[in-house]
Amino acid sequence: MERRLISHLAHRDHPIAAPVSGAHVTRLLRRARLPEGARILDLGCGEAAWTLRALALYEDATADGVDVSAEALKAAEAHAEVQGVWERIRLHEKPAADFPVAEKYDLVLCVGATHAFGGLGPTAGHVRRYLKPNGLALIGEGFWEREPTPEALAGLGAGPSDLLDLPGTVAAAESAGFDTVYAYTSDLSEWDDYEWAWTGTLLRWANEHPGPDADAARAAALEHRDTWLHGYRKVLGFVTLLLQRSAEEKPART
Repeated sequence: MERRLISHLAHRDHPIAAPVSGAHVTRLLRRARLPEGARILDLGCGEAAWTLRALALYEDATADGVDVSAEALKAAEAHAEVQGVWERIRLHEKPAADFPVAEKYDLVLCVGATHAFGGLGPTAGHVRRYLKPNGLALIGEGFWEREPTPEALAGLGAGPSDLLDLPGTVAAAESAGFDTVYAYTSDLSEWDDYEWAWTGTLLRWANEHPGPDADAARAAALEHRDTWLHGYRKVLGFVTLLLQRSAEEKPART
């Protein structure tokens, strides 16, 4: 079973696809205070849960969602139809880094998808190119809550320098020409809800669909759960930064 399909199945019961509660997604989007007729871009949108919520909040806004997963985009299209916003969103199946800068947006989202651009700094620099003057970005990124343990690093397949602490994460985002105008740091209950949903949904699917794919899904779920419980729980944090495009790009901080 392809890793992309495993991820799609695992997020079925948590389409936000990040350790953030629905209430806090709404809070972040309300805090953006988008103008009338706002244009929204979601890079690495998955099932477009964030953008569909934004379209519900801002009833005259329109959006583009970009993702490489055909399964996730199909789900996004179905959700958009159910919510009655399908005429206000266009979905694009392609790598986020390849989406052309053809128009400017009021809000660009990239939550949990900075790997598509090679990390937080490059993501922030790329996102800035799509924004109108004073436009906003919502970027969700992991950070080290505390010094990563060998178990956490091994489980994540990461090195200590792959992520920063929270101050370093803010500095890296701002160095691309942004000011942080708000942020939300996910708490442990949100992390636990996300991880139990990811692993539990996949195990349930495996139980209900016996066969080779079920074996692969079960193995992925149990490996992920072990990595989380015995590795990065209380070590890996997640912050969603609401950034405003500043007038001039700032020099990178070291």
